[in-house]
Amino acid sequence: MGFITPSPQPVPPAEFVRLPLRERIRILSIHWADDGFGTPRMLHVVYIVKMLGLYFAVGLAITSWTTEYVHFTEPGTWFDSIVVYQKLAVWLTLLEVIGLAGAFGPLCGHFAPMLGNIRYWIRPGTIRMAPWSRYVPGTGGDTRTLFDVVLFLAVLASLVYPLVIGAEPVRILPEGTGPQELIPPAAFIPILITAPLMGLRDKVIFLAARSEQYLPIMLFSAVLGAIVLRDGATPADFVNLVVAFKIIICVVWIGAGVSKLGAHFVNVVPPMVSNSPGQPGFVKRLYYRTVPSDIRPSRIGWFTAHIGGTTVEILIPLVLLLTTNNTIALVGAVAMLVFHLYITSTFPLAVPLEWNVYFGLIAVVLWGGFGDGFDASVYSIWNFSQPWLLIPIFALLLFGPVLGNLRPDLVSFLPSMRQYAGNWASAIWAMKPGVEERLNELPLVENQIDQLQRMKPTPYERDDADMTLQKTLAWRSMHSQGRGLFSLLYEHLDDIDSRTVREGEFICNTILGWNFGDGHLHDERLIAAIQKRLGLAPGDLVVAYCESQATPWRNPPQEYRVIDAALGVVERGTWNVADCVREQPWLPNGPVPLRVSWTAAGYRRQVTFTAGKDPVA
Repeated sequence: MGFITPSPQPVPPAEFVRLPLRERIRILSIHWADDGFGTPRMLHVVYIVKMLGLYFAVGLAITSWTTEYVHFTEPGTWFDSIVVYQKLAVWLTLLEVIGLAGAFGPLCGHFAPMLGNIRYWIRPGTIRMAPWSRYVPGTGGDTRTLFDVVLFLAVLASLVYPLVIGAEPVRILPEGTGPQELIPPAAFIPILITAPLMGLRDKVIFLAARSEQYLPIMLFSAVLGAIVLRDGATPADFVNLVVAFKIIICVVWIGAGVSKLGAHFVNVVPPMVSNSPGQPGFVKRLYYRTVPSDIRPSRIGWFTAHIGGTTVEILIPLVLLLTTNNTIALVGAVAMLVFHLYITSTFPLAVPLEWNVYFGLIAVVLWGGFGDGFDASVYSIWNFSQPWLLIPIFALLLFGPVLGNLRPDLVSFLPSMRQYAGNWASAIWAMKPGVEERLNELPLVENQIDQLQRMKPTPYERDDADMTLQKTLAWRSMHSQGRGLFSLLYEHLDDIDSRTVREGEFICNTILGWNFGDGHLHDERLIAAIQKRLGLAPGDLVVAYCESQATPWRNPPQEYRVIDAALGVVERGTWNVADCVREQPWLPNGPVPLRVSWTAAGYRRQVTFTAGKDPVA
């Protein structure tokens, strides 16, 4: 790949777009193994500058301006002050909501402009997605109103307030702990009110704020922070607060690690490594069995996923949570820092770079023991002065992951702590010619083909833009659920080769302004909102959709449904994940077996025959 130009396509785009879908997936999945998305190096520089400059440098500068003991020019003060934990969490939440952190730019489907989020959410008339509109009065409808815009602006103001307000010194501290400050607890009350209210009106904004991770920090900062700053506080109160912060980050790590058990995650690592601009080609190929004939994960891919990934993400946080030894705590903190830096270096789709920087840095702050920081023998869960209080703390933090693994249909993959686990609700859209262009009729929507054709400094030709977007289909096919989703399309549509096929997560970004991998944002509810505005005919837009697999370590069948924009859900069923992971991404042996459990009255599949199988309709 060049600095300002993308890497060369594996075949001429004009020839590529005329090939059958299965052949296109084969070409691009093999190409992805060597080249990833193939984005210009300049974009990686943009992401690095945004991550280290806008988030890290500006966040620390704001912290130093609003505190007494943290100094921007003295890096030693960055690692022994708990207020850094608080300020950077608030700053990152603000950037996430605005759209300048994760889900920014081309690696998340925002090409021109690269910013989504705030552009959509300050404009009345755009589509919003209320989570429980049928059950919560005052949240019905799917159109953003002036009230929603005002509420969103209130969320932004509620985040700016604790960020810019001066910190308060902690008067009573354990012996050996250096000077500490906290954001005034009352400063968190506005966001603790406005964020849930906003979430009831539009779950997209609530999830974009990464509320499942940052709101608990703010809640504990308000409640336990008030106890720390009250008259009559004891050193144990500050220990309790720091330990609660440690528990939050450990639950995130361990929850993510547990979610990676099962057959899905090993399929995540190879395509993620292939997207790394810093990895040479021969290293990328080591993660696959035999490129180009067999691009299923190799033993190295399995080892990296489940030893370097799952094991590290479960065992080291458990050790950090339980240890009272400073050396062990420091080694564990450095290990987690390296873990997050490695993920950052791969530039994964959805680009959660700032999140990785934050968690890596905060691991060092909480467990590094630098300067007059937090001695592991003092700031230990064993020294929590109110053990009974650990019950509601763990109950609050574990509610989402536990329910999300038992009933993934009820919980977004983000509160489920299923980040980059490969076990996601996902969808692929298949549109008749002309339907993608009609998406531009939706408020503020411009389809990604058009965006790429005016992307500066290197605009794409029409066929080249189409081929580039179809790389995301190849990326999806390299994951377990992708093979099931493509099987659905092959089984349902005999005109699939002439249709415009798009990855659901990417196209969702153009309609809602944000998506971080949550298929719940582009299920039948979003399709119904689109249908209400466009009035498509039956068969114009068909969506293959799957739900996350419940308790993946037990390997129950994974549920799917087929959605027709004009007809609603027309078929439900399941597939076996083991069948998916055995196949190549392009399904050379035909679709994986599907088990239909329900079909809408009068609905018949549009397929007259499937290659290698008897007629099905």
